[in-house]
Formats: sequence, structure tokens, C-alpha cells
Amino acid sequence: MSEETESAVRPLVEVTDEARSVVLAARLDALEGDVEVDRLALWLEVSGVSAGSFTYEMWFQVVGDATPDDAVQHHDDLAVVVVAASVDRLRGARLDISSDEDGGLVIINPNLPPRAPASPPMGDKPPADLSGPVAQRVIAVLEEQVNPAIAAHGGYAELVAIEEEVAYLRLSGGCQGCGLAQVTLSQGIEVAIRDSVPEIVNIVDVTDHAAGTNPYYEPAKK
Repeated sequence: MSEETESAVRPLVEVTDEARSVVLAARLDALEGDVEVDRLALWLEVSGVSAGSFTYEMWFQVVGDATPDDAVQHHDDLAVVVVAASVDRLRGARLDISSDEDGGLVIINPNLPPRAPASPPMGDKPPADLSGPVAQRVIAVLEEQVNPAIAAHGGYAELVAIEEEVAYLRLSGGCQGCGLAQVTLSQGIEVAIRDSVPEIVNIVDVTDHAAGTNPYYEPAKK
């Protein structure tokens, strides 16, 4: 097989058999109403950057919602949709099972984000001033919408800082390093904030997920 032919048949994102089994089981739990199980696809999107690597959103949505620019691929009985803006960033990535004992999902991605200005240091720096109206509205969304929803998983989201149009969040409890059981976590938080606080156009996760028990992302292995 020529290199061009091999490239043409190689999936954009590889899904291991172990990962596919986990996703299929989670998909059954995500069924609602009259939606047929085989119409639900796993959607993947690059959600941001943390610790020099991409972070990701994973959720279930009807495959028919994909646009012509989205990448749709089929792994036997599982459809995977990569959102158009993330196609190049996820090209050649692999969805796999974490090596830790909980066996959550991880995305092994050979692509790295471009170098960006460092996030504001959160260690010895005095706490950011969160008294402004935008910060208070973000905090209200977290306290009234997000945290009650993720409390069932022992999770908690807090606002660390606001810089212009960027909100810096830290997740703790069951959300630190959680796996596919919370596939809509990141998506839900970002959508809730952007819907209620349109001044925020970017959300940066500053959580040290590697310190959790089951990271939902990790840097590419070398």
C-alpha cells in the first residue's frame, strides 16, 4: 500500500478497541427519549490549552447534526465526529484507555499547541480581584448552575481569575482528572458561562489534572 493510500484510509482519530467498549457503554447511559442508540456519535473538540497540551471536550450528540466541515468517521458501530475547527489539531491522535487502575479515557495527541503567553501564576501571587461585575456573574453561573450539576460526582468548579475576555477556572474533587463518566463536564461549564456571560470568549482550565486519579487528558507520549 502506498503512503498516499495508507493516509487516505487511516482514520483521523484512532479509537482503540478498549476505548470503544467504554464509549459504547457510556452511550447507552446517555440515551434520552426516542433517540436510537446508533444515531448518537461521540463528538470530539479541542477546548483549550493547559500545561502546554490541548484539553478536550467529549460528548454524545446525534451524528446527523454534523456539518459538511466536521469530520465524521465510523469505527464499526460507533461514529466519531471531530468538530471542524479541531480537525487539524486532532489529526493522528488516539483515543485510548488510561494506564491507571480506573482506566478512564485519554486522548494521545502528537500535535501540540503553539507557544502562548504563560497563564498568570496562581501560587505565591495574591488572589485575583474577583469583585468586578463580570467575575461576579461568572461566579453566579458556577454556583447556581454548574456546581449543583457536578456535585453528584464530588466535583467543584471555581473561578481563579478574569483577564480581559478570559476566565481561568480550577476544577477540584471528583472533577480533577475525571474520565468519560463526565464527558459533558467541560462542554457544560463552557456553554453555561458563555450563554450567561457573553463578555467571556475563552475559558482556560488551570487544574492540575495529572494530580487526579483518572486524567481525562494527558500530553502526547514520546
